[in-house]
Amino acid sequence: MTTYVPESQKGRSIAVFWIIFNLGGMIGSLASFGLNYHSEEGSVSNSTYIATMVIMMFGWVIGVFICPPSRIKLLQLHEAESSVIHQSIGKRLMNILHALLQVRVLCILPLFFCANVYYSYQQNNVNGTTFNIRTRSLNSAIYWMAQMFGGLFMGFLLDFAYFNRRQRAWLGWATLMITGMAIWGGGLAFQRWEDERLARGLKQDIDYARDAGIATGPIWLFFFYGSYDALWQGYCYWLIGTMSNSAAVAAVLVGAYKTFQAAGGAMAWRINALNAAPITQLAMDWGLCIGALVVAIPTVWMVTLTSVDDGLTVTDEKKVDEDDK
Repeated sequence: MTTYVPESQKGRSIAVFWIIFNLGGMIGSLASFGLNYHSEEGSVSNSTYIATMVIMMFGWVIGVFICPPSRIKLLQLHEAESSVIHQSIGKRLMNILHALLQVRVLCILPLFFCANVYYSYQQNNVNGTTFNIRTRSLNSAIYWMAQMFGGLFMGFLLDFAYFNRRQRAWLGWATLMITGMAIWGGGLAFQRWEDERLARGLKQDIDYARDAGIATGPIWLFFFYGSYDALWQGYCYWLIGTMSNSAAVAAVLVGAYKTFQAAGGAMAWRINALNAAPITQLAMDWGLCIGALVVAIPTVWMVTLTSVDDGLTVTDEKKVDEDDK
């Protein structure tokens, strides 16, 4: 999704991936919702895990059909790959370091770190603490469905034909900043309300049908949490796609993305396991996300109209698109 399509279509490529990616999560959550619809227990049934494993096995099998770069009819990809085919191991290691130790990459490492940092709070302290078992399952389906809408929306913005690539970079950044402040602000209002409920001993009690009057707002907040995650991660992948048309370089950058993403998630889950106050976790997630966006400004500023790799001499995005056609 970062290299197999023309530069002007990388947003929609990420959007398509994100829809398929989260369709699995939505199906799994709907399966859990159905299997636990009448459950009064505090955790899901064994059949829920079995269904999840079956879905994962299906995903593993279809991975066999991934198409190699050599099969992709795209000039910019072939040109970018031509210089790395016969590289030695030492040269490749040097290229990995060169790809990572750039200012524009270093400035988005905090974005990568924050990509999963809010999961523990949202899943455990918002969904897990507030709702009963069947509503939690329904909310999970809604969360992943929201990811599909968020991914589609961000993909549309990042491919918006009336702006060049630099302008679209700023458009994506502004979208994350504005929606982030609004959604986390709504999360603050929710958390204050939830803290009052917890002080009265109310926990895992809200049902989407029985308590629709008070459930609707938190469910919508959870929907927007899911959509914001898609906006965030879609933008991260798109920024990676702007840095090179080489699958080898993109692989290094995506590897760095997943490494820092996992590190941020591990840190957040540990803090959650230590029973840090929910309001503290909210403040940490909010502050880290907005801070990461500020640190990423130099990278957004350095986004170019097109990626010029070894052997690629085009100087604007329009020319790349015409050659691809």
